[in-house]
Amino acid sequence: MGAAAAIGQREHPVEVVDLVTHYGPRMILKGVTMDVREGEIMVVMGGSGSGKSTLLRYLLGLERATSGTIRVLGQDLGGLSHREITDLRKKMGVAFQGGALFSSMTVGENIMLPLYEHTDLDRSTMEIMARIKLEVVDLAGFEHLMPAELSGGMIKRAAFARAVIMDPRILFCDEPSAGLDPVVSSALDDLILRLRDAMGMSIVVVTHELESAFKIADRVTVLDHGRILFIGTVDELREQDNARIQNLLNRRAQPEIIDGDEYLRRLTGENMDEGTIQ
Repeated sequence: MGAAAAIGQREHPVEVVDLVTHYGPRMILKGVTMDVREGEIMVVMGGSGSGKSTLLRYLLGLERATSGTIRVLGQDLGGLSHREITDLRKKMGVAFQGGALFSSMTVGENIMLPLYEHTDLDRSTMEIMARIKLEVVDLAGFEHLMPAELSGGMIKRAAFARAVIMDPRILFCDEPSAGLDPVVSSALDDLILRLRDAMGMSIVVVTHELESAFKIADRVTVLDHGRILFIGTVDELREQDNARIQNLLNRRAQPEIIDGDEYLRRLTGENMDEGTIQ
C-alpha cells in the first residue's frame, strides 16, 4: 500500500459511495455518498423515516448493501467475511440509544464485557481499565451498582464507558440525548466532545436534537427520504435556503404531496422500491 493511500485512510475513517439499500422491495437509502474525517464529529440528521438509523446499521456492518461501497477504517465492508467484520468491530465503539446495559450485570461488569469477549486480560487488569473509563465519564465509584439503580443520564454515560473500553478509532452514537432533560443532555454533549479530544477518535452521532447537533458537530449530514440533502458545517447549514432544511431547523411539518398515480401505486403495492419512506 502506498503512502498516499495510507494517508487517505487516516483522513477518512468512513467512506460511503453511492450506497443503495433495501428493506424487502422498498428502497431506503438512494445513492448516499458521504465521509467522516479523522478526529471529527459527524452528526447525521433528518426527519423520521429519513434513513439515518438505517445508515448507521450499514456503517456497523449489520446489513449488506444492495449496491455501492462502504469503507470503514480502510476496509470494504462488502468484501469482508463475518469473522473479518467481527475483528473490525473491535476498533469501533457503539453507544446504543437506550444504553443497552444488561440488567443482570453490575455497571462494572457491563463495561468490562467487551474485554471478556475480545481479550485475554486478567480480571484485575480489566477492573482497572473499567475504573479508568468510569472516571472519564464521571461515574467513578459506581461500578458495583446495578443498571436499575442508575438515572437515565448515568445509564447513557455508562454505555459510553463500555463503548470506549477498548480505545476504538471510531465511535458510533445512536440518539445519545433521547429521553434526557436539557441539562443532562448538555452534559452528555460535553462528554462527547471530551471523548473526542481526549482519545482522538472520530465520532458519528445520529440525532434529531438540533441544539445538541449544533453544539458538537464539526460537520452535519442531512438525510431526506433516503438521499443526501446537505453535508457541511453548522454555519453552512444555517445559511441554506432549501425549504426542507428550513422546515427541519424550524421544526415545521413538511406536507407530503402525492399525485394520483403515486397514491394508486401505494395502494396496489407496485414499484415500492421507489416509494416514499415510512
